[in-house]
Amino acid sequence: MGLKLIIPPGIGSPTTGPAEPLTLEDARAHIRAYSDVTAEDSLIESLITAARAYAENFTNRVLLTQTWDLVLDAFPAGILELPQAPLQSIDSVLYIDSDGAEQTLAASAYKVDAVTDPGRVAPAYGALWPMTRAEPNAVTIRFVAGYGDAAAAVPMPIKQAMLLMVGHLYQNREAVQAEGDFYRLPLGVEALLSPYRVLRWD
Repeated sequence: MGLKLIIPPGIGSPTTGPAEPLTLEDARAHIRAYSDVTAEDSLIESLITAARAYAENFTNRVLLTQTWDLVLDAFPAGILELPQAPLQSIDSVLYIDSDGAEQTLAASAYKVDAVTDPGRVAPAYGALWPMTRAEPNAVTIRFVAGYGDAAAAVPMPIKQAMLLMVGHLYQNREAVQAEGDFYRLPLGVEALLSPYRVLRWD
């Protein structure tokens, strides 16, 4: 299974929201940075990105709208879970048929479940996935995931956890203390993120 980001958040969006769930102003207010001191703005922006990556990896979610390709060697036996949540929609299902030609599976041939986390796709009632050629990357499912185009769509507890991370990383810029004890993330980060965690069994 392969997963490739096709359209990052903020690219081609119908709104003009930021590409991160937190703005620079959000983070600066949280760490109490003086408004007239901008020398560390690049650092703060990188910490926002790091906090967002941690939140996404911990929860198995993506936050702002983005488009992904899921590439498989063949269709599964039945229902397929998509690896990013929350699922918004499926753009296309492409596959290589037994003759080696690329085909687009009709939307009527499959059922999309965007209610369950993670989202799922399955053959339509009474149908089966088509046969594919026995070669790598024979199936490509392009899908859209994320809470929405604007930062306001992201749940507040996730954004609050990101602020805690930004503050922690801003104050602790090395991996270890002089005594050798590792800095640990604030307990509140995982407490805020845990209700949004999508568990996987594969």
